[in-house]
Amino acid sequence: MKIVVGIKQVPETTNVKINEKTKNIDRRGINGVINQYDRHALEAAFEIKAKTNAEVIVMTMGPDDFVVSLQEALALGADSAVLLSDRAFAGADTLATGYVLSKAIQKINDVDLVILGQQSVDADTGQMGPIVAEFLDISQVTYASKIDIADGALHIKRYLETVEQDITAKLPLLLTVTDQANDPKYVNVVEITKSFEKPVITWHATDLNLDDDRVGQAGSPSIVRSISSPKAVAKDNHKLADNPQDAADELVKILKEKNILMEDK
Repeated sequence: MKIVVGIKQVPETTNVKINEKTKNIDRRGINGVINQYDRHALEAAFEIKAKTNAEVIVMTMGPDDFVVSLQEALALGADSAVLLSDRAFAGADTLATGYVLSKAIQKINDVDLVILGQQSVDADTGQMGPIVAEFLDISQVTYASKIDIADGALHIKRYLETVEQDITAKLPLLLTVTDQANDPKYVNVVEITKSFEKPVITWHATDLNLDDDRVGQAGSPSIVRSISSPKAVAKDNHKLADNPQDAADELVKILKEKNILMEDK
């Protein structure tokens, strides 16, 4: 069994800057970490691997320094890694990114299962899984909260607000995983050392038989026209009396004046 896990490296901080020209996050000088939801995707793959002796391949798209996140995934238990890195990929939206990922998965060949986190914490679109599944023309189950494998099929539980679903799906399949699916493990020194012996392959645009009009900014139909930070709005503060009873009486009076509490009649 062959499993591909797609991960994304996201900024370690929420204090990010936007490139005024590209309208994308300016990642220069910002440390990156594995997207939190993707950690659950990795753990789901490792749990299936433990039951089936599957091969787990981790994949990401980005500049060369994204190999740091791949190395961590290898230390966690992945068998090999693929970095999709090319200046032609810059500025890609979810559609263009999904196209490149699907082409890379096809190049790996005979992939039974693709697992991604439900969304990334920086963009929050939740679109990548469905897009890749459509390009690969395979079945998909999103928001998987519990996963088991038996008799060559996946048994999946989904929690959708007030609805709970039990799904049995055959391979090949794409899954997106929620943060309820498992508890991701942490790397240890021994596994970090071993990870450097595992293969990391870099594929460029010329390695993937791509349509140039469908990658990068040229292949991205969604365009960010403008972006801005919310303005801080100062609110009036009112200090209540120090005595608890007086403070309560004062608060009730204020609430009645604002028609939040009604007068007794």
